[in-house]
Amino acid sequence: MSKEFAARRLDVKAFAEEGAHLHGEQPLREHDRLMAETERRGAGSAVHWSATGELRNPRHVHPEIWVHLQSDAILPLTCQRCLLPVDVPVSVDRSFRFVPDEEMAAAQDEQSEEDVLALSRSLDLVELVEDELLMELPLAPRHEACPEPLKLAVADEDFEEASAPRENPFALLGKLKGGKP
Repeated sequence: MSKEFAARRLDVKAFAEEGAHLHGEQPLREHDRLMAETERRGAGSAVHWSATGELRNPRHVHPEIWVHLQSDAILPLTCQRCLLPVDVPVSVDRSFRFVPDEEMAAAQDEQSEEDVLALSRSLDLVELVEDELLMELPLAPRHEACPEPLKLAVADEDFEEASAPRENPFALLGKLKGGKP
């Protein structure tokens, strides 16, 4: 018998035991933290995701509970070279192993190569998708080739004048001192 699972309140253990699959698509505007990163551009863009549950070693006393997550979006970020918008494709393909509690998750996450999370009867899968996409954002998004040539000009007209050689400050003090023999 197949159960219905809700992405906003996912019973992870039942999802894995069932070997269930969920997928979805939300407008970018429903993800506040991603919208903040895009400076509120691209509200019409979509975030696509899919998740599959898996129970490994089902006959073991403590079977392993896994969720495989895939997600992608095209985010309108700001190019760090020309400061114009640049569409950056961001994708996630990650597997999570779930353990009984937060303490165990913290201890095992440091020691293992896979991502370890605490088991939950109401995991917000959509929020997890947003978390993972945020972690995949580039530190300095840029165009391959900026659409406009970069203007490498000085904004301050007095710049050249300010960088002219200055008189030695000790020479100036000597002038103030006056003429002593």
